[in-house]
Amino acid sequence: MENRRIRSRGIEVNTMAILDASGFVKATQDLSDDRITFLEAVRSASLVPDNGIAPTYKMFEAIFQILKEENSLELIMSSYQLLNELDKRYPRVYTSKVELSKLPSPSNAPELVVVEEAWSPFMFASDSERDGANKNSGESFDSTSFHLLIQDLVKVVVQTKSEELETKSLRNMLLLQYLTSVLEGDFVPRYSICKDIMNWNLLRESLLNMLLGSRRISYKGLIKDCVSIMCEMSHVHTEISHDIRLPENSAVEQLEDCDAAVAISFPEVKKCTCIALQKLLLMVFNEPKWKLELIIQYFQKYIAKPSTRTRQSSDPIDDATYDGILKSFSNSNCAKNIIKKISAEVAQLLLAHAFQAYLSLSSQHSAESICQSKEDVRESSLVEICKNIISAFTNLRRIDENMEILPSGKEALFTAATILSTKS
Repeated sequence: MENRRIRSRGIEVNTMAILDASGFVKATQDLSDDRITFLEAVRSASLVPDNGIAPTYKMFEAIFQILKEENSLELIMSSYQLLNELDKRYPRVYTSKVELSKLPSPSNAPELVVVEEAWSPFMFASDSERDGANKNSGESFDSTSFHLLIQDLVKVVVQTKSEELETKSLRNMLLLQYLTSVLEGDFVPRYSICKDIMNWNLLRESLLNMLLGSRRISYKGLIKDCVSIMCEMSHVHTEISHDIRLPENSAVEQLEDCDAAVAISFPEVKKCTCIALQKLLLMVFNEPKWKLELIIQYFQKYIAKPSTRTRQSSDPIDDATYDGILKSFSNSNCAKNIIKKISAEVAQLLLAHAFQAYLSLSSQHSAESICQSKEDVRESSLVEICKNIISAFTNLRRIDENMEILPSGKEALFTAATILSTKS
């Protein structure tokens, strides 16, 4: 162990020497060459040999800083790929098998291993702890800076879409993809162990919990921004999938403002960013019952509760079930109030995902699988649900005639119509 520390320290000295004091200040070709050489040196020392040494804290920080601040597409992609490969080779959190001799039973139970001294792009601390921390830690992400990154991407996809291709936008998308992969790499092993031993402290200590549980951000605002980006990017990806060629008339103008490589890679990066956001939103809710309950609770925040009841008023809608949510969207006034607070695209996406989760639960035919959920699949027939989701989408289209049905919405409507045709 001591020998590995000495080797690691030696590698740090040699590789960091490539980056001089001005390595992150002046944007010159020489400095770019130095950074490329630095990344190659780290790869050669840590990834190429079978007995490679994990990069030190300072080396990881330098690679991450290149990803955050560089304008060179080559350096952005190289640092992004290197960070991902290093995380796979040297995970911060992973599961390990316990030796049979150490177990009272013959079962080989997994064990959670957390590398406490490992570098992380996230730092969650109080204000006093932040003030006393090293200045370099200011380059790390906390809840506020993570939300700011997502808000920057909201502006990009809403205002510019695919017309203005900027290296900064591409860099921020790759940065978000990497941060999401770090959250996933930390959470998934904890979740797999937690399901077996029911130790919820493992999840409380996860980066994802510290990120979303912070009082520095609005959880509802963060989720809304993530869904907005996914909706906008799904439109762009649909358009690009039909014709991946750049428009001939505007190609010259676009290439004057950005590198051709950026323009070519932009669609794929947007697609991967959308996938990363889906992982972020559904990381905890892979199981249908939790996904369904989350969406129901989210919609409940936007459904107005009637203050008084009259004899003429119909029975109140039970918005604690998915069927109740769908009936709320079938009411024009209620639907208008909801899409004023969240966009019609966001409503579509959530309704479609909830329908998918509902179908998964109903196909299980097991009361035990949903006994902890507020939604009881047995209360509403599948036929009623299919009719109500078609009615909800029809009403949304009636309210906004210019609304485009998202791919996920089309899939939900097609599935509902198919089920109804088989039941008739």
